[in-house]
Amino acid sequence: MLMAWIINLLIFPGVVAHELGHKFFCDWAGVRVFKVCYFRFGNPAGYVIHERAGKFSQSFFISVGPLIVGSLLSSALFLLFKQHAHAPEGIVFLWLGLAIAANAFPSSGDAKALLDESIRHLWHNPLALIGFPAALLIWVINKLNFFYFNYLFALILFWLVALGA
Repeated sequence: MLMAWIINLLIFPGVVAHELGHKFFCDWAGVRVFKVCYFRFGNPAGYVIHERAGKFSQSFFISVGPLIVGSLLSSALFLLFKQHAHAPEGIVFLWLGLAIAANAFPSSGDAKALLDESIRHLWHNPLALIGFPAALLIWVINKLNFFYFNYLFALILFWLVALGA
């Protein structure tokens, strides 16, 4: 129990960024948000409850929003780490970047919502076809998190941004 509490404290910036990704794309798409919990000790660690989107594009971006926002935020933090690697704040930038990147992937619930919306919009919008492989990819990645794939993603993004260029 203590270890889970410590891990939650270490990764909470990523949970907040994940939910900010959903909230940002709800606002961007004009989808009304009823309730937001950016972080809590529990399951789920955060959530955004919103009205049903009217268009597939809205549903798609709301579902994958955490990946977009999380990847951009963590990349910016990794660049800041690169500039401040030998300063005390460098470790803060590194921690924030890794925590956000490790929580960037949409959840299994996000995959289910994307799949449901893809089915709902399929006959009206052929672009809804992209929702099927996207939902499958999200689901597979969530299953791979058993093997800490999310942390591997964070390290690869760090390598590409801070060490690569």
